[in-house]
Amino acid sequence: MVKAAANRFIYLDYAATTPVDLQVAEFMAGFLTREGVFANPSSIHAPGQQAARAVEIAREQLAGLLNVRPADLIWTSGATESDNLAIIGGAHYRGRRGKHLVTMKTEHKAVLDAFAALQREGFEVSYVAPNESGLVSMDVLRAALREDTQLVSIMYVNNETGVVQDIEAIGNICRERDILFHVDAAQAVGKVALDLQALPVDLLSLTAHKFYGPKGIGALYVANRPGCQVEPILFGGGQERRLRPGTLPVHQIVGLGLAAELAASSLQDNWLHMSKLRHRLLAGISQLPGLLVNGDESERSYPGILNISALGVEGESLMLALAPVCVASGSACNAKNAEPSYVLRALGRDDATAQSAIRFSFGRYTTLAEVDFAAARYCEAIVSLRSIAKGLE
Repeated sequence: MVKAAANRFIYLDYAATTPVDLQVAEFMAGFLTREGVFANPSSIHAPGQQAARAVEIAREQLAGLLNVRPADLIWTSGATESDNLAIIGGAHYRGRRGKHLVTMKTEHKAVLDAFAALQREGFEVSYVAPNESGLVSMDVLRAALREDTQLVSIMYVNNETGVVQDIEAIGNICRERDILFHVDAAQAVGKVALDLQALPVDLLSLTAHKFYGPKGIGALYVANRPGCQVEPILFGGGQERRLRPGTLPVHQIVGLGLAAELAASSLQDNWLHMSKLRHRLLAGISQLPGLLVNGDESERSYPGILNISALGVEGESLMLALAPVCVASGSACNAKNAEPSYVLRALGRDDATAQSAIRFSFGRYTTLAEVDFAAARYCEAIVSLRSIAKGLE
């Protein structure tokens, strides 16, 4: 029997959320109480203007991470709202030109459900299938485009498999046809180097809690180019260029800003650390037969996410047997859904293979010792569950 580590649990679910960096949490505390910068940043008095300045400094910090103009960033409550504003707002803005939209079958629910809402309004949506590695073929994408296509939405790093799409190539195809290109970058920002001055991206969604910032705050990048705009989906005050009204949560915004600044200084180190952890886990379980890595296995894939199916094992039982190792069977938003992952099924996995999948995701605080423990626990659980299943035959 593998002995439990000293900690209460081993957290390998960083794709679901990350802990707030201690520096970020301490900084945020200074924007909550009477002794700190607590005022409404829309107020014209001195405390309000102090808060407004803090908001703009955070916008500059995020702009530095993405290499964009601060004025091109809109604060939102997170990636889900950013996705909805980009997709629904972008489709409405371009709706007079055409009603056809394109996305992938492997997108996050925040994207797929936004497109479903637009379909109920009369828009047409083409859902492009990936290849067995999870990548979209440029030929398949081109074939899906029509004269009336106005928006394409494809995520940067897949939240279940870590597959990294060729955003530059996709963006160039869209630019050639003057099609808005939206990227859900919730799993990429703060982890992958992004230069939005170089990438042909029009709209990009992000959220702070994926890169050690607070939950409940995100942003939408809207490129400063002709024909690139969104219509608001919320209405109220005039905050955020009248595209996203509501009193700005200064403490969360400054937390995102500092988290972005910290991430910018450690992008290369983060990638190297994730690569070591991924290779260590794969080495630790390599003796097991009947394992299948889901997604692109090349070095292009983001190493902080590793999705593995174990043939002959039921996923929910496997997750329970892995305790105290905390992992996921898919995206966090679908964690309570017993259905096999729609992402893995889109890759061609059958229900049994998809059902047996476990997503390991690593973070800056993950250690090699924790990965070694997780690998040993995984091997032990697989052997035990397969033995039980064989005995029931």
